[in-house]
Amino acid sequence: MGRSKNDVWVGLFVMLGLAALVFLALQSANLLTLSWQSSYRVTAHFDNIGGLKPKAAVKSAGVVVGRVAEIGFDDERYQAKIALDMDARFHFPKDSSLKILTSGLLGEQYVGVEAGADDANLAAGDNVTATQSAVVLENLISQFLYNSAAGNASPGAGGKAPGRAK
Repeated sequence: MGRSKNDVWVGLFVMLGLAALVFLALQSANLLTLSWQSSYRVTAHFDNIGGLKPKAAVKSAGVVVGRVAEIGFDDERYQAKIALDMDARFHFPKDSSLKILTSGLLGEQYVGVEAGADDANLAAGDNVTATQSAVVLENLISQFLYNSAAGNASPGAGGKAPGRAK
């Protein structure tokens, strides 16, 4: 009888440990967000959102002030449309701007909020018009390569090295 009691306690302990591991895995992957704070939803349009994902952080001054709720495509404007759930504790002026930023060199992307100076604050249903799209690393590399190739093949160089006299 004593052995079956121990088996039950060990089984219960293992189940709690597995539940804790699943919770931590979901939380660290931003697949689970437990928030009992009220929020308000605002939208924004971007030309390019890069690798932004739903439930990505919305940060201002390094502090998480909301989450990306939905990502869609506006087929009338041909732009990405993002819905943001902003924490009701934080209020931003209506002329605030949004940028898609990357944590580190190749880290995950998030939305950065830069507060404006308007007297009125953003409210539920508002659309933020001042946006800056994501910087795509591949585009930067291709621009650099194109510009350096164009600089080497300038007309009138005549094959001479720059800065050398005859």
